[in-house]
Amino acid sequence: MPRDPLSRHFMTMACNNAWANHRLLRACEQLTQAEFAAIRVSFFPSIKATLNHNLTVDWFYVDALEREARGDESHPDVATFFKPAEPCGNCRQLGEEQRAVDRRLMAYCAALTDAGLGRVVTILRPRGIQRDTRTRLLAHLFQHQIHHRGQAHAMLAGTTVKPPQLDDFFCAGDAPLRAGDLAALGLSEAAIWGPQADAVSG
Repeated sequence: MPRDPLSRHFMTMACNNAWANHRLLRACEQLTQAEFAAIRVSFFPSIKATLNHNLTVDWFYVDALEREARGDESHPDVATFFKPAEPCGNCRQLGEEQRAVDRRLMAYCAALTDAGLGRVVTILRPRGIQRDTRTRLLAHLFQHQIHHRGQAHAMLAGTTVKPPQLDDFFCAGDAPLRAGDLAALGLSEAAIWGPQADAVSG
């Protein structure tokens, strides 16, 4: 039985990332500004701070991945991605920026091949030079998003807005549960899983 290549898995992870961010941000956009910025107990002190952190880290890593893919030099001053630490003052603005970088990440992953996953991405960090393969960097980026998205999801449970389900993405039988959000993102089961998606989920 043929196995899906790792590069395809990264493409599906990028779609999952965009879908989960879309669901979470759509819920957070229902918060008042006071609820969005309120001090809470978590790694970062608010939903606003947590989601801004995810955004700036995405900017940082997606820029590095895109630069390597184009054959460009590493960014000379990566600290600029984190100044200010919370570039978006409200959730609607943050949602627009997050969806934009999610589209960039999906496009990047859609162009990957297994043969190219071992290519090394170089990042000039203030503490020294980081060199990691595309495989390691992408795995870290997705893990980072899931880590902090979960924290924001937990904080949302302490507000007037019900946290959305974020684990209905991969199983074929859950296709009806994600159809509306995929359509809002311009995605479909067939685009993510291939032409046999309908047959598997039907």
